[in-house]
Amino acid sequence: MSRAIEELNQLQKKEHVVDVKSGDTVRVHQKIKEGNKERVQIFQGLVIRTDNKGGHLSRITVRRISSGVGVEKSFLLHSPLVVKVEITKRSKVRRNYLSYMRERTGKAARLSGVDFDRQAVNTLPEPKAVVTTTAETKTSEDQTPVEAKA
Repeated sequence: MSRAIEELNQLQKKEHVVDVKSGDTVRVHQKIKEGNKERVQIFQGLVIRTDNKGGHLSRITVRRISSGVGVEKSFLLHSPLVVKVEITKRSKVRRNYLSYMRERTGKAARLSGVDFDRQAVNTLPEPKAVVTTTAETKTSEDQTPVEAKA
């Protein structure tokens, strides 16, 4: 690829994305636009596939059972429409693509859980400290200080 395309791809990436693996149960918070209103919808299910983990096109496929029907959605992790991905459960699996879970229902669809630190996995790293210089902190004469109300 050309250098300009690579730079553009790096600009599109989010700084921090949760490390999601196949077998995780996740809650994906997604922006939905209806008319001129915007809301956040939560889709919770099992991650059955992860693609392009390191790139800006990294994608997960999440499956859940809704009203007795299996529903699968693919989410681009670096998309601006995906607000947050939260891992609720981690399971032990030995494959990247869990296509066999489509035929399973009830107790046969259970996966053995693995202990993990849920809070540490789902928290964002601390923002880097920004050092300001004295040239940036100078104020102009037309700015008036705002007084705090007691």
